[in-house]
Amino acid sequence: MKLYIYIIISAVLLFSSCNDFLDKYPENTVDIQEVDYTKTEDMFKPAAGIYARIRSNNGFGSWATYGLIAVRGDDIDKGSSPSDQPDLTDAENFNYSQLGGYWALNGAWQGLYNLVLNSNAALVALDEYNKYTTTDSEKKLNTQYQAEVRFMRAYAYFYLVRLFGDIPLVVDNKDVLTNSLKTPRVDIYKFINDEITFCVANLPALRPNEMPYKGQVTMYTALALKAKANSDINDWDAVLSATNEIVNSGRFSLYSSFYDYFKLPGCLANENLFELEYAVIDGTVFASDAWFEFQGPRNGFVGDKIGGGWGFLTPSPKFEALFKARGESDRFETTFLFAGTTTREGDVLKPSIAPEGYDRVFNGKTYLPSTQLPVGKTTYGLGNNIRMLRYADVLLLNAEAKVRKGQNGDTPFNEVRTRAKMTNLTNVTLDQILEERSIELAGEWGERFYDLVRTGKAESTLNGFVTGKSEFYPVPQAQIDLNPNLR
Repeated sequence: MKLYIYIIISAVLLFSSCNDFLDKYPENTVDIQEVDYTKTEDMFKPAAGIYARIRSNNGFGSWATYGLIAVRGDDIDKGSSPSDQPDLTDAENFNYSQLGGYWALNGAWQGLYNLVLNSNAALVALDEYNKYTTTDSEKKLNTQYQAEVRFMRAYAYFYLVRLFGDIPLVVDNKDVLTNSLKTPRVDIYKFINDEITFCVANLPALRPNEMPYKGQVTMYTALALKAKANSDINDWDAVLSATNEIVNSGRFSLYSSFYDYFKLPGCLANENLFELEYAVIDGTVFASDAWFEFQGPRNGFVGDKIGGGWGFLTPSPKFEALFKARGESDRFETTFLFAGTTTREGDVLKPSIAPEGYDRVFNGKTYLPSTQLPVGKTTYGLGNNIRMLRYADVLLLNAEAKVRKGQNGDTPFNEVRTRAKMTNLTNVTLDQILEERSIELAGEWGERFYDLVRTGKAESTLNGFVTGKSEFYPVPQAQIDLNPNLR
């Protein structure tokens, strides 16, 4: 049987390390594909297409979307010159009335909903394939692929609700998005939790790097999302249950070196519960939408081994002082990349030249040494993966959940500190755990901002933040024009 369906259909996905792929990467895609659903050996293709979509500029590989996610915490500043993307300054300062027409805000909405709609279509395709499965193992595999797609759709909704609050919930593309009503935020989180329940029941109990296509999401990936989503809504029983299951599995561990973790050796490490994968294969470049360059050193490097970046999302002076006051070494060297210095690999950054000093320091977590770049390539960060969900975050959420439930959180808390070469603490408090999160996760996916919001500390910590007004971006004006229900 042959049907037409709107969906991204890709070749076989994923790979065994940052440079050692099992198969051809799924980049050649089409919008309308005649699909023979009787060929059940092809039923991974709809899921493969969503993996390709989630890492693209219509997913989480978009620098513009990432900028909006990350810019509002006190751990980082907007960076670059004041005249470059000034709308991000308004976002940083919670001047939301200026953002309705911001192209990047509309792009984030469109990109994440595009991921949702493509996921919906992929699930329709998998249902069609399932009509022609003939063995229990085929049916089980089909259900697993559905769970992978449903995880990625839930992950898109997780960031949509974090960015915009009440949003349309679309699980069937027959529902016209331009006529959809807003769904309350609490119901979006319920949907995410319901999806996770399905994922946990139908995904393998493996690390992503143990999967057939290395990097596929697993039961533990879904549990990590459950922990993060429920921390947003302060359901600490759910957080504790999810993180305990991950920790007690014994399958995950922190990469030995915090510094090297963010470079090629940390790709597909045992710490990673979900990551976006990129590489150069046979001369073909599979890269994010300038996600690394967006945060790279504005003045570049001496010589021609590494190209420069745009200088956005720079570590803040406030956090530079905090790192120094705490005596941080590994995490300081990893997080702060200073102009005019030489890295441990011998790459020399050009000195600062801006009188305002906005090109003085950059996000070192995006730095990839010249010795690790693909042969013949100089693009900043090229070939590295983007870490999305990692075990250190799980450990700190586990410690926080335990303390909130009247238990001792020292063991998971100190596991993170030990890797960072910091001394162990005893009877850790909630404030100590939250500060540890701010250091460990500095400059990553807006975690500092979301932690301040969920703990009620945002207004007292962030200049310009007003409780009840600043938690969520406005719906883009272009979307209101299409759907007045979104006002």
